[in-house]
Amino acid sequence: MTDTPHTRSTPRNWQQAMWRGMRAQCPACGQGSVFRKYLKVADTCAHCGEDLHHHRADDAPPYFTIFLVGHLVLPALYYVEINVTPPLWVHTAIWGPLTLLLVLFFLPIIKGAVVGLQWALRMHGFDGQHVSEDTCQPPSQL
Repeated sequence: MTDTPHTRSTPRNWQQAMWRGMRAQCPACGQGSVFRKYLKVADTCAHCGEDLHHHRADDAPPYFTIFLVGHLVLPALYYVEINVTPPLWVHTAIWGPLTLLLVLFFLPIIKGAVVGLQWALRMHGFDGQHVSEDTCQPPSQL
């Protein structure tokens, strides 16, 4: 789905788009799914037909996920170590699986939010002026 020249200048609500992405919904309509698999973004929304293949989430979602999970796990680990002082095997049994589960939980949420933000800000081809990657021509400068 491409924008008409009139709708290209219409601002998109970035908070709503990120919220929809966090809930794994299409940032445009909020009805279809943004993912077709666990972390694989759908090429188009099944409900409204919005092109989603333009996203370039790349390294941002893992970086933000590591940042968030680290800030959740490390204070808890420090608190347990200072107040309970369990043996090392207990730390390994608790914090390894907990960290893995939190990463697997937060990664699609954060990736959906990043895709939603890119859509709302018309980044990486979401502006309706995308040139196919099959051609070697750069987009025209206006």
